[in-house]
Amino acid sequence: MKEIVNWKDGAHGRKFIASFSGGKDSVLALYKSMKVGEPIGLIVMMEEEGKRSRSHGMPPELIHAQAESIGLPVYTAAASWDDYENKFMLLLEQAKRQGAEVLVTGDLDMPVEGCWHDKVTQNAGLKLGMPLWEMDHHEAVQEFIDLGFISTLVTVNLSLGMREEDLGRTLTHDYIKELQARGIDPCGEGGEFHTTVIDGPIFKHPIPVRKGNIVKNGDYAFLPLELLGT
Repeated sequence: MKEIVNWKDGAHGRKFIASFSGGKDSVLALYKSMKVGEPIGLIVMMEEEGKRSRSHGMPPELIHAQAESIGLPVYTAAASWDDYENKFMLLLEQAKRQGAEVLVTGDLDMPVEGCWHDKVTQNAGLKLGMPLWEMDHHEAVQEFIDLGFISTLVTVNLSLGMREEDLGRTLTHDYIKELQARGIDPCGEGGEFHTTVIDGPIFKHPIPVRKGNIVKNGDYAFLPLELLGT
């Protein structure tokens, strides 16, 4: 008989390591998992040079400021796409040696068949926890806002209905309604936008940032955030 998959409750009563981008989905997944399990740290994958995170292009000092405010250590590795999986596996194995039983991610729409996170966690001898899995997109971002998290749009895809003027905006209920009226997924699950979270209920203090100059690259526009005091 085929085992029933229940990734939503994977972290319940267990120690976990969380895959962390610094954006809204990974932060909401971490929040939910901290309510039911025990976090031991955050996994952050960096680009080859180690100057920006692989997922959201965040500088390491900003990631570490988030982690310090949350109160968790960072497990990090710089990787190309070619050696990404091997480097990720090494971090999972390190986390397991330090007590992790589960990998938590912020994915919403991951298919059961062919799930990459399921494969790597099984290979590492860990379970998988995805508390946002199969959640309605509007409900997910609404809960994120209702909980008091503050996030800033830092990446937009100009070919998917986003505009340069969206950079730097804060996710609010009114803004989500505006995005939906423009035909844009409120979670940005189609790659429309990425966010950086700078405050919320799991942060001991807000992350002080200044907005840099917008950078454009093909269909994408980016708003660098710089940590104040560095």
